[in-house]
Amino acid sequence: MEHVREELDRLITQRGYGYASISRLLGRNPAYVQQFIKRGSPRKLDDEDRKTLACFFGVDEQVLGGPANPVTDGMVEIPVLDVEASAGFGAVAASETAHTRFGFDERWLRHLTSAKSASLSIVGVKGDSMEPTLSDGDEVLVDASDHGSRLRDGIYVLRSDDSLVVKRIAIKPGGRQITIASDNPAYPTWRDMDRSEVHVVGRVIWFGRAL
Repeated sequence: MEHVREELDRLITQRGYGYASISRLLGRNPAYVQQFIKRGSPRKLDDEDRKTLACFFGVDEQVLGGPANPVTDGMVEIPVLDVEASAGFGAVAASETAHTRFGFDERWLRHLTSAKSASLSIVGVKGDSMEPTLSDGDEVLVDASDHGSRLRDGIYVLRSDDSLVVKRIAIKPGGRQITIASDNPAYPTWRDMDRSEVHVVGRVIWFGRAL
């Protein structure tokens, strides 16, 4: 289990997060992650905590002490999270646990992305600020490993306090500032944002829609 603590510590440091912020991601008290890494308490990660961390950091659960993501008959199971990303002014992310899973053909998925399946999740879209690209009720596939140094123009899920929003990001010349916009012109645009102050959850790489 010691290697799990070392790996989690490395991931947190490498990505520039603090122990308290990762604890809040898990819905735990601010000292939870630090106590796990530095004091060995709890002895191992809770199953749901491990899944959340693996998805957030884009690593296999095995890295954090869990089983490898199952692949059955060429199908990869991607969790559908019990949370909505608002295409509006923000949906409260009270719970980010999987309530079901969606199967993708492994070969089709590899053509779409080279990301590890542990970094992928599906969330629902709420609101109309990304119309006509995304509509209320759409489901989007999010790559949680695609942010930080990989950030580029595209549609991303962002975290704002306890809310998730889905917006279009454009990188300004020089790369230090970004514009956050809605495809629906009725909604505001935020220009000249310091990218280090924007919490990017991951890039939207596919969406599904009921007819």
